[in-house]
Amino acid sequence: MRHLDRLARRMDGPGPIAVVDPLAGNMLSGHQGDGVGSPSAWSVSASDIEVTGGVTDTAPVTATVKNVPASLGPDLFWQHPRWYGYPVAPGMVVTWWAPGLVAAGAAVAMLRIQWIDAAGVVTGTATQNGMTPIVRVVPAGVVFARPVIRFSALGTWPIGRAVLALGDVSAALVAGDVPHGEGSPPYSITRYSHGAAPGDGRWRDIGLELVEVSQ
Repeated sequence: MRHLDRLARRMDGPGPIAVVDPLAGNMLSGHQGDGVGSPSAWSVSASDIEVTGGVTDTAPVTATVKNVPASLGPDLFWQHPRWYGYPVAPGMVVTWWAPGLVAAGAAVAMLRIQWIDAAGVVTGTATQNGMTPIVRVVPAGVVFARPVIRFSALGTWPIGRAVLALGDVSAALVAGDVPHGEGSPPYSITRYSHGAAPGDGRWRDIGLELVEVSQ
């Protein structure tokens, strides 16, 4: 298992923990990262956008913008299957981009990252105009990040590839190195151990056994 250097946990009760894997190239699920599969992996603002397709696991998913209000949308959200967003921790750097929509000529008005606390409250939103990756530092008090695309015109486009990654990987993304989604699955801690590190009692060696929660 890869080294897991941070854990973020919902604070509103017991349940699976969200593991932040610093080596994951793309925190979106495999289907989301490729823009295929069930449309339920995306959510939308009101009835401004319709998400269709995904008849099979490899079928493309399409976004159709049917209305452009004067404010507050239309927004397309990449939705985590269990939590309010994707697990992050304050101080981390996050990169978000949807190169599939850019390549399809979609009317992308803005890239957005919603910052969400443990209770599911949106505490702020990072925004960037244009069609290049957005890179931001996770603010204090934030437990989840939810990536969003805001559109500026009517149209229908395949969602295609997308990336939510830790660190500033914007240069690699623009150069064409777009990693496939690896997901951010929930885990349950099934074993915990700790002991003093040899030679220095100030430090502890901590061990966690994690099992992925499938349902």
